[in-house]
Amino acid sequence: MMRTNIRLPYYMHTTLLSNASDLLAQLPGPEGQRFAKAFAHGTMSAELYAPIGVDNQTPHQQDELYIVRSGQATLLIEGKPHPCAAGTVVFVPALADHRFIEFSEDFTTWVIFWGPQGGETYTS
Repeated sequence: MMRTNIRLPYYMHTTLLSNASDLLAQLPGPEGQRFAKAFAHGTMSAELYAPIGVDNQTPHQQDELYIVRSGQATLLIEGKPHPCAAGTVVFVPALADHRFIEFSEDFTTWVIFWGPQGGETYTS
């Protein structure tokens, strides 16, 4: 059997790793940002979000997942409330009006954005 050396593309053996404690230490950012980017790859990016007081988010251009890390909150999506606590995962489609309300002081959530501008096409 002939064996050849195959060079894998970098993304097949690159590990992207981040730590929430390190990211929280970066907050607030230089302009008061309440999010810190963990890493990005292609269209995907991962951030840690820790709002204080009021969440003034505006709709995003990409689909996103929120994975609640700590605390509790209510996520309004197009005006409909969704209670969230540590361990909750919520999908928010691109361009949807959404924000967290009634969040606890220790509320933090991972945010993962991906896909094309305007979101992916829905399939059932």
